[in-house]
Amino acid sequence: MAYSSSSVRAFSSLLYRFSNGVYLKPHRSCTLKSALLLSGKISSSSCYSSSDKWVFPLELQSCNSVRKIWTFSPLCMGRRSSKIAGRKTAQDLKKAKLYSKIGKEVVSAVKKGGPSPISNTALAALIEKVKELDIPKDIVERNIKRASEKGQEAFMEKIYEVYGYGGVGIIVEVLTDKVNRSVAAVREVVKDCGGKMADSGSIMFKFRRARVANIKVTDVDRDQLLTIALDAGAEDIIEPSMDDYDTEANSSERVYKVVSSADNYPVILSKLQEEGIKFEPDNGSELLPITPIEVDDEAMDLNKELMSKLLELDDVDAVYTDQKY
Repeated sequence: MAYSSSSVRAFSSLLYRFSNGVYLKPHRSCTLKSALLLSGKISSSSCYSSSDKWVFPLELQSCNSVRKIWTFSPLCMGRRSSKIAGRKTAQDLKKAKLYSKIGKEVVSAVKKGGPSPISNTALAALIEKVKELDIPKDIVERNIKRASEKGQEAFMEKIYEVYGYGGVGIIVEVLTDKVNRSVAAVREVVKDCGGKMADSGSIMFKFRRARVANIKVTDVDRDQLLTIALDAGAEDIIEPSMDDYDTEANSSERVYKVVSSADNYPVILSKLQEEGIKFEPDNGSELLPITPIEVDDEAMDLNKELMSKLLELDDVDAVYTDQKY
């Protein structure tokens, strides 16, 4: 069956409107053919479905060769790969924030009590904390020198409370040497992302502070962990939520949270080490929501964007929310 030039152009225009791919303009030296219409056959090797939409390849035929072009890029891993990448980025950012926070705490301790851990008990406690959290020793050494630099001020801890979307509360922990700078930066991000600054104490009561050991679900048997942690005096074991995109392929990104009091935390870590269970310690403490709030997908995405923007600020060390995931 022969197709007129106008028919081919019309088909190309319609195909462009209903796909996100490349617009292929007909040319005299090549013939644009729909593999579906011309062959009258659909095979698993020549098409695939995504979100209930069938996608068919086009053949661009020139004088010497035939090349197959998809109307838009295959989704491959889709949202699942994006989610894994997002988690990896979040883990890297968390580690960077931890190093930054420890560094600022070292500067403040040295400013108040001097550079010697023998006479400075606060600095000695920080050095022990660094060992517990497996932080590189040069972080401490570098910031002890930094504390002696001219113009370097001690860092102060500030907590800002924010209303997110869907009634969600957000806590922003800041360690800064310039309070006016940090509060201005936080306010700007909150305003730009559609949140609202809250009065002191209006959100904090929804959280409790605890020590947490994070353990990947692939590194331990659930029942074994429950037995070991509870026998060691853990207050709670928070299991990761499961959604449509959490499968065996990305289960390594999901973690159990072993919750403990500050006094019993070293006992928990010691017991986990004895049993050969790999874990990631917290950054000194974590704020856990007492009653997590469930919101719709739109509110969840907007809150995630707000928290992500807050974490990008240099003065911000941690961001917590009572949003349920």
